[in-house]
Formats: sequence, C-alpha cells, structure tokens
Amino acid sequence: MTSQRNISEFILLGLSYDQSIQIFCFVIFLLCYVALLAGNLLILISIRCSPLFHQPMYYFLIHLSLIDICYTSTVTPKLIGDLLVERKTISYDNCMLQVFTMHFFGGIEIFILTAMAFDRYAAICKPLHYVIIMNRTRCNLLVLAAWAGGAIHAFPLFSTAIGLPFCGPNEIDHYFCDIFPLLKVACTDTYITGVLVIAFSGMVALVTFIVLSVSYGIILFTLRNLSAEGRRKALSTCWSHITVVILFFGPVIFIYLRPPTTFPEDKIFALFYTIIAPMFNPLIYTLRNSEMKKAMRKVWCPSVFSKEA
Repeated sequence: MTSQRNISEFILLGLSYDQSIQIFCFVIFLLCYVALLAGNLLILISIRCSPLFHQPMYYFLIHLSLIDICYTSTVTPKLIGDLLVERKTISYDNCMLQVFTMHFFGGIEIFILTAMAFDRYAAICKPLHYVIIMNRTRCNLLVLAAWAGGAIHAFPLFSTAIGLPFCGPNEIDHYFCDIFPLLKVACTDTYITGVLVIAFSGMVALVTFIVLSVSYGIILFTLRNLSAEGRRKALSTCWSHITVVILFFGPVIFIYLRPPTTFPEDKIFALFYTIIAPMFNPLIYTLRNSEMKKAMRKVWCPSVFSKEA
C-alpha cells in the first residue's frame, strides 16, 4: 500500500536549539560512539580469537556486541552529524529505513538478552544437563530465532509507518525517526494505530522484561545451594546481565508502554537505549569477568600473558 504524502523529507528538531549545547553534545556523543565501537569490537575480536567462543554465554555475548554496533549505528552517526548543522533533515526513504532498522536490531537485542538469560538458567539451575541443553546447534537456533523475532517485530511497525499519510507539517520533535513522533505529524487520526503499536511493541518489551526478571529471580534463589566460590562466580555474571536488562528495558518500557503521545523527556530516555546502554555493555560484561579479562590479555598482549603463565 502506498501512503498519500506530499513531502519528500522530514525536519528533525534534535536535542536542543542552543548552539553551545549542540557543540557540547557533539563532543560527548562522538566520544561515546568511538568508545562504543572500540569496546564492542574489542569484545567481539577477543572472544572470536579465544576458546571462549565455544562457550554458549560468550557465543551469545559476541552476537550481542555485533547487534549493539548495528543498533546504535542506525541512529548515532546521523545524530552526531546533525549537531554540526543548523537545518537537520532526513529524507522520507531514509526515515522509513531508520524506523525499520531500529526496531529490527532492537528486537534482535531483546531476544539475544532472553537467550543469555536462558543460558544462565541452564548453567546454574541445570548444571548436570547444561552441556546437552546448550549445545552449539541449540545456540545457533536461538540466535536464528532472535533474528527472526527481530524481523517479526519490525515489519508491522515499518508497514504502519509507510502507510501513514503525511501532508505537512514535516517537523519531527526528536533526533531520529520513530513510530510515535511520526504518528504525531501524520495527517489522519492515529489513536487506534497508536494503541496497536503499544499492544505490539510495548507489550513485547514488558512481557520479555517480566520473563527475564522471573528467570533471574529463580537463578538468584537457586544460588543458595552453591558453594561460596560458585555463588560468587555466578553472581558476577548474573549481575552483569541484570544491569544490562534494566538499562535497556527501563527506558524502552517508559516510551512504548503508555498512551500514544510524545514528551520532551523521550529524547533523554531514548539516549539510554540507543547510545548509553550499548556503550556500557562492554564495561559491564568485562569489569567483573575474570575469564573475559584473561582472554583479552591473551589475545591483545600475548607476550605479557606468556610471561605471567
């Protein structure tokens, strides 16, 4: 279905009208994006070039790092570039592409985090059957299911976006194209469409968050039966997962699980799941993980590692 529209581009109002604030944000977000790319590439290469790649937890982590790079790259380079120009525009086609890629990679990330929770559940609650449960074939199927889930999540929202009629104005009060800001500028009654977006996108996030919370609750309850050393090691990995889940899902649920409207605060909350969470993921997963730190030293400083050995 082709939507009725007489516009070829949208004007993004961005984060702020103040030039000095825009320059400050440019420096901060450029540093954040470089740190995000460096940190996730460091994890990706370190795991791929070490024996950790054959462990399910790190196999999922390498995919999470890849998706973090793809996900944030759908928004952040455009945001950084726009901070240097007065008139921030995006073509209609690129806007629709941004809606699709954001929700596609965001959906994959949600399901990868779910797969990681399932892995931790199997490792801690079913240790004797862990190797059988989390064999490489099942890990591949879980990753494939995450990509399929991302597509299933993104296509209805993309179809909704391209079906909206736009006849002006074309100003989007955000720094990227998303479904709710587009509903606000569409020249039709979008209330029912907004409710459907909430039912589909918001409920997916909420249900997944509840499932993850219950899973980690069961895991933490099971830790009582482990030795002090086993409990310490399991807690270090579990708290990393829980921190990432809260950083990602908190802002997502705030934005997508509410009446179909937009608030100025949405831009700040969106920064958490588009830039801040993907940037902190490498730190969260490596800071208290001795196996990751050992693998990174072995890959990047082999001479130092051989001397320590």
